[in-house]
Amino acid sequence: MANWENLDTYESYKKLLSLKGQVSLVRELTAERAASYSVPMASGMAYNYAAKEVNAQIMQVLQQLADEAALTEKFAELYNGAVINTGEQRKVLHHLARGQLGGAVTHDGKDERAFYVSQQQAIARFASEVHNGNIVNAAGEKYTTVCQIGIGGSDLGPRALYLALEQWAKANGCLKMTARFISNVDPDDCAGVAGITDLAHTLFILVSKSGTTQETLANELFVKSFLEKAGLDPAKHMIAVTSETSPLANNPAYLASFYMDDFIGGRFSSTSAVGGAVLSLAFGADVFDRLLQGAHAADMTAKETDITKNAAMLDALIGVYERNVQGYPATAVLPYSQALSRFPAHLQQADMESNGKQVNRFGKPVQYATGPVIFGEPGTNGQHSFYQLLHQGTDIVPLQFIGFKKNQSGADIEVSGSTSQKKLCANLAAQIAAFALGKQDENPNKQFPGGRPSSLIYGEELTPETLGTLLAHYENKIMFQGFLWNLNSFDQEGVQLGKVLTKKVLAGETDGALSVYAGLLGV
Repeated sequence: MANWENLDTYESYKKLLSLKGQVSLVRELTAERAASYSVPMASGMAYNYAAKEVNAQIMQVLQQLADEAALTEKFAELYNGAVINTGEQRKVLHHLARGQLGGAVTHDGKDERAFYVSQQQAIARFASEVHNGNIVNAAGEKYTTVCQIGIGGSDLGPRALYLALEQWAKANGCLKMTARFISNVDPDDCAGVAGITDLAHTLFILVSKSGTTQETLANELFVKSFLEKAGLDPAKHMIAVTSETSPLANNPAYLASFYMDDFIGGRFSSTSAVGGAVLSLAFGADVFDRLLQGAHAADMTAKETDITKNAAMLDALIGVYERNVQGYPATAVLPYSQALSRFPAHLQQADMESNGKQVNRFGKPVQYATGPVIFGEPGTNGQHSFYQLLHQGTDIVPLQFIGFKKNQSGADIEVSGSTSQKKLCANLAAQIAAFALGKQDENPNKQFPGGRPSSLIYGEELTPETLGTLLAHYENKIMFQGFLWNLNSFDQEGVQLGKVLTKKVLAGETDGALSVYAGLLGV
């Protein structure tokens, strides 16, 4: 069993503190460095960290920190079924939803891997029946649209993954059904989606592990009202993804029910039935399986002890160096791919809900910074938005670029001697160099200080496999950083207080400032 200690107890961390500010990117980002500072990832992708503020000495100490913190051993405990979620006394098994990394994991006599596979297979059979026209609406017509009703991890990850593959699926002839998503309890969200959806040919997926999620159940009732007004039977248009013990399980109000369990947290659930149902219906179960294969391949590389062979671990270590040694408060995720337009939003939840903690896994306050603020936007949009601050602002914000050589649709046009895709990639390459190297100018307003660190994750094309690898890379990075900070990255008590107070407001049980604010909003 690995020892779980705070970051500031490790000798290698203390050594790391003495290396602050040792690397000047303006001087040291050479062609040789750019070509050599790279780690292979699964699915033919790579992680380039040449524009990060590390050198051979810092890398050596980062390896020492990984060893001293027993990151590989802690990961092994996790995938072999130890109770890693100390807040809720639960195993953490999202890796098991896409493949076996260690020994068999059981709970109450149930083989957990077999359970996840059985749900994937059940979803695949259901999706095939829908696509083949064996499961149809009351008029005997095929369903053409699928709409997921969920919030948080039941929405952000699946939505990001659907959008990431929608154009790829169209180009490859495997877009089976258009997908839409309803998440916000704001009635305008549900009404807006319902207003542009052919309800008679739509399957709705209600996703709630407990079957009691307030926003999701409110939106379910709203959707049912739209269906009933259209003369449709909601029971013919809804399926549920829930736990086996929830009130939604085996309920005649749904065409079918598929299951998850307590060992996969919402923000890590995209490779479970939570993402599997909507993605299998939208693209086919074989495409979802390819995504799982890419994620599992990335998980396998996360078992490596050598940080130059383990991109997720190295990314995590550099992130801790930037947060705790260099003192940078935020990280920007910048995909140069329109398909990844919602991927930064997914990572906001995945990272900040996991590592936005001020006590360690034993409930003791920590004396160092933990999770950074995560934000992002696809390039080149971001260049015309917040890059001004990133280039010339007073705070240094580390950057994580994502790029692909090819676009998904195959469509392109040549303008002024180059194609749109080449322009996109040229912008990405230029930004890495501009942030790192800067530009001297006699006019202070036109001077770029440089020294802005960035990494680049890149591959040939965004496919189901590379998307799965990208998803798992970030999930594993978050996990390793939680290990380093000695946090429980797998509960989310920080979202509970607002829920409790919301119930008090709705019940009219308020006083003080809460009562005033409720009154201002007409509650």
